[in-house]
Amino acid sequence: MSAHSGIGYDSHRFKQGGPLVLGGVQIPADVSLVGHSDADAVAHAVTDAVLGAASAGDIGALFPDTDASNRNRDSIDMLRLAVGAVQKLGYVVVNVDATVIAEMPRIGPHAAAMRNRLADALGVDARCVSVKGKTNEGMGWIGRGEGIACIAVATLSNDS
Repeated sequence: MSAHSGIGYDSHRFKQGGPLVLGGVQIPADVSLVGHSDADAVAHAVTDAVLGAASAGDIGALFPDTDASNRNRDSIDMLRLAVGAVQKLGYVVVNVDATVIAEMPRIGPHAAAMRNRLADALGVDARCVSVKGKTNEGMGWIGRGEGIACIAVATLSNDS
């Protein structure tokens, strides 16, 4: 059995009006994220990490924003479909680690719920998923509260 790792990244700007969706969890907020789908930056970064670990492209290739059926699409559903695609290639998700970079909201109070939603879509136990938050210490566009970024790493295994 061999292990394969992939890295995913996503970022979105804030817009007025909530709720904010991160890791499949609706977080009460005065802002939400701008995007073609539900703009869940955590689910998008995890999806890209999973696809990258299997050398299976990226979220934009699987769910193009030029396709009207992806408008306001549930990103957890997109993640679930991406996991299905890599499983067809012989891969199984082993572990995912995601870091959300944002001045707000605080991620800690929502991390367990995000882990559970992501784990369900990934087909793994929640103990195999890590979600944590970091600030940007007031620097740059994230520090000014203009949006959120997320970095994720996924480890997959296969029989080859």
